[in-house]
Amino acid sequence: MPHDGQDMPAAQSAIFPNLLDLTGAAMPPVEAILATAQEAMRAKVTEGDRVSGRLIETHQTAAHGLAWLATYAQALRQMQRWAQRMQEEGKFGEVEQLIHQIAFAEYLLQIQGGIPMSQGEIVRLQDIGVSAEAQAGLNTAEITALTQCGNSQTARARLVALMQEQAANLTVGASGLDDELEMIREQFRRFTLDRVDPSAHEWHLKDELIPMEIIEEMAELGVFGLTIPEEYGGFGLSKASMCVVSEELSRGYIGVGSLGTRSEIAAELILCGGTEEQKQHWLPKIASAEILPTAVFTEPNTGSDLGALRTRAVKVGDDYEVTGNKTWITHAARTHVMTLLARTDPETSDYKGLSMFLAEKTPGTDENPFPTEGMTGGEIEVLGYRGMKEYELGFDSFKVKGENLLGGVEGQGFKQLMQTFESARIQTAARAIGVAQSALDVAMRYAQDRKQFGKPLIAFPRVADKLAMMAVEIMIARQLTYFAAWEKDHDQRCDLEAGMAKLLGARVAWACADNGLQIHGGNGFALEYSISRILCDARILNIFEGAAEIQAQVIARRLLG
Repeated sequence: MPHDGQDMPAAQSAIFPNLLDLTGAAMPPVEAILATAQEAMRAKVTEGDRVSGRLIETHQTAAHGLAWLATYAQALRQMQRWAQRMQEEGKFGEVEQLIHQIAFAEYLLQIQGGIPMSQGEIVRLQDIGVSAEAQAGLNTAEITALTQCGNSQTARARLVALMQEQAANLTVGASGLDDELEMIREQFRRFTLDRVDPSAHEWHLKDELIPMEIIEEMAELGVFGLTIPEEYGGFGLSKASMCVVSEELSRGYIGVGSLGTRSEIAAELILCGGTEEQKQHWLPKIASAEILPTAVFTEPNTGSDLGALRTRAVKVGDDYEVTGNKTWITHAARTHVMTLLARTDPETSDYKGLSMFLAEKTPGTDENPFPTEGMTGGEIEVLGYRGMKEYELGFDSFKVKGENLLGGVEGQGFKQLMQTFESARIQTAARAIGVAQSALDVAMRYAQDRKQFGKPLIAFPRVADKLAMMAVEIMIARQLTYFAAWEKDHDQRCDLEAGMAKLLGARVAWACADNGLQIHGGNGFALEYSISRILCDARILNIFEGAAEIQAQVIARRLLG
C-alpha cells in the first residue's frame, strides 16, 4: 500500500521544485545497495570458484529477493531516464512529475522496508545479506525528503484530479515514445474500442473463441506480421511497436492481445533458427494470417523443466513420427501449424536431445477439434484467458515432414527456443500493461459514476489512492518494458531486462485488477461486471511465459553468474 508520510503544508505544492535533482541523487545509493546485495549473495552461493546452482536453490528466497531488488533498481533507473527525456522535450507536465515523484518515493520506501515478491512474501535487505550499516547508506537527505513527503495523500489526490480531466481513452502521462509509435497506439486503441470492447466480456462469459472475423481484421492491420522483415512479407517494425500494439489490444481483452504472441514466437523461431527455405515458405503465411500457429512445448509432468520433456520424435525414412503428451496448449484447435518441441535423441534426458518442428495440422471445428490423424485433444476449462482456449494434446505416431525440422539439424530445439524468450517476455510484459490499464479504465469509470454517502467513490481518499498507485505502477512497468524493447531493437542482449519487465508487469497487472475489483465492492464479484473478467485474466500473467518464481530464479542466476 502507498506510504502517506507527512502531508506537505497546504501552501506548498504537491511536487518538489527540484524533483529531478532529488530523484537523480537517489540513484547512486540504490546502485550501491544493489552492488552490496550482489556481493553478499555471491559469497553465499559460491562453491570453489564458481556459483553453485545447488546453493542458489538453498538460498532461494534471498536469491529471488536479489532479483526483485535489481528489478526495482532498473525500474527507477528507467523512470529517471524517462523523466529527463520528457523534460528535454517539454512534456514533463504536472501529471508526469507527480507520477515520477510518487514512483520514486514508494519504491525507495519498499527497498528500505520490504519489497513484495507476492501477496504474502516480503523480502527485506537483511534477508539478502545487506547489513544495517550498509542499509544506512539509503538515509541520504534526498531519499529522506522523497520518502517522507513524495507519496503523500496530497500528491495522490492531485494526480487523480488531473486524471479526471483527461480523456478516458488516453494513457495517464506521456509514454515517452515517438509520434509514429503514438499514431500506432491511437490506431489500435480505436480498433479496440470499436471491435473488441463491446464483445470481450460476452466472449469471456460464454467461453467462446475470438471470432475469425476479428482475426481477419487484425491481419489486415498487420498484427501478425508486425516485426517480420519486409522481405518475408511482414512490416519490419520494431519490438517497441509490438509492445504498443500488444498493450492496446490487451487493454480491450487479453485474448485478443495474445493472438499475436503465437505468431511472434513462431516467426522468431523461424527467423533465428530456420533455413532460408523455411523462412521463405512460412513467414509470409504467418504474416498474412493465412496460417495460424500455436506453441506446443509444455508437458503434464514437466512444467517449467523443459529439459525433462518426454515427447519423442522418431525418424522413419525421411520423416518423423511424434508420440507423447502436451498440455496448456493455447489456441490449439483451429491453428494450422505447431512449433513442437520433442526429443529426437532417446539416449539423452536433458536439453541436448531436443529438436523443434514446424508440425502441420488441419484446423478443427467445434464438432471435431482435432481431425488430424495421430493427434487427439481435450479442452482445459480455465478461469480466464479464454478467447483462444487451452488444450491437452496427445500424439500417437503423428507424422511430421522431415523438411519441417527447424533448421534441418537435430538437437537444436532448446537453443532455438531460448532465442525467442526475450521477445516473448517483452510481449508478455506489454500484455500485462494492457490488462493493468484496462483495470484502471473500468475502476476509474466506476469510481466516478458510483455514489455512496452522497458523493462519488472517487471523492474518498482510499479509493483515489488506489487509482493513483495503479497509474503510477503502470507507468513504471511501461518504462521498464519499453527499455527492454529498445535494447532488443538495438541488437543488445536483454534477457535480464525482458525478465524484469515481465516479472514486475505481471505483479502490477494483478495488483491493478485486485484493487479495481475492490473499488467495485460487491459488484466486482458479480460476473456481469467486466472487472471480474479482468481479475481472472490478470492472474495468468504471473504464471505463463515463466512463472514469477522461475523468472526471479533466471534473473538471480544472471546477476550472480
